Order: sequence, then structure tokens, then C-alpha cells
Amino acid sequence: MLIGYARVSREDQNLELQLQALNAAGCERIFSDKKSGSKKVRQGLEDAISHLRTGDTLVVWKLDRLGRTVKQLVDLVEELESKRINFRSVKDSIDTTSSTGRFFFHLMASLAQMERELIVERTKAGLDAARKLGRVGGRRRVMTDGKIRSAKKLLKTGMLPRDVANDLGISMATLYRWIPEAASLAH
Repeated sequence: MLIGYARVSREDQNLELQLQALNAAGCERIFSDKKSGSKKVRQGLEDAISHLRTGDTLVVWKLDRLGRTVKQLVDLVEELESKRINFRSVKDSIDTTSSTGRFFFHLMASLAQMERELIVERTKAGLDAARKLGRVGGRRRVMTDGKIRSAKKLLKTGMLPRDVANDLGISMATLYRWIPEAASLAH
């Protein structure tokens, strides 16, 4: 059985071109979404996948209708492959029922893996370079040394911790984390 899936990114866009192509390809059932491909939950795609059985084929008009990144595409096609479901892209002339189509997706999977590994390498190199320059990763500290000194001075004058936190633009939890003795002054 051929199950079609069509997607446009916004509600005001038209699915007609894709629906015509999927009907012409012989799809017996077509599911659709009017939602960005970056969204994790696409109900139409989930419904299409739930209707697919071993030996069936998921058909899309173009690869980019299925996912926005190579990784998304490869992960989805691997999921289909594990269930022995085929995949076909009408416009891109990809069909995993053929050995050439399967080769193409294995090649894509290899490229996606290499891309992930290169990103990890670049990230590590960037962090190492930043550390050598004295920078530390993560968020900037909310409590600077000056705020800590100010908070301690204000607390010594008898100001309530809640008022100190408000004056410094920090949360009570942040105040207590950096100046634990402020908790005993709250009452």
C-alpha cells in the first residue's frame, strides 16, 4: 500500500500541488500537516506512520516535506527501514525499494554521522581555545562580587532578605545560595 504525506509550513499555504502529485503516484491514503518541519509533533506524519505496515511505502512529494535536517530524514527512514517499510520521494526520484535508493540513504546516514562528529570536534576545540583565554563556558554569574558585597552590607543594616533580593534584581534562592546566612535573617 502507498501512503502519502504532504506538508506546508503555514496555515495560509496550499497543499494542492503535493496532493495532486501524491494521487498521481498512486497513494491510497494521504495525510497532511500545515506546520513547520522543525516541530517535533506533526500529527499528520504520526498518523501516516501509524497506518504503514510491513511492505508498505511512505510517499512524499519532496524530501524537505518530511524533515528539515539530514539527521531528521535519516532517523525517520531508518525507523521505517527497521519496520521493513519503504520510502519514496516523487520529485527527488528516491525509492528505497531499489538498491540504488537504499544506497543513497545509507550514504546520507554516513554523511549525517560524519557531520555530528565534526560538530563535536569543533565544539571541543572551541571550548579548549576559550579555556586557554581564561573564559569559562555556561551562563554568566548573576551574583557578581560587587552584588555579594552590597547584599552583605544591606543585610548588616537590618534590611530584610526579600528587600535585598529585590534591590539587587535577584531571586531569593540566588541570595540564599550565595549568602546562606541570609536565610536566618528572613524572620
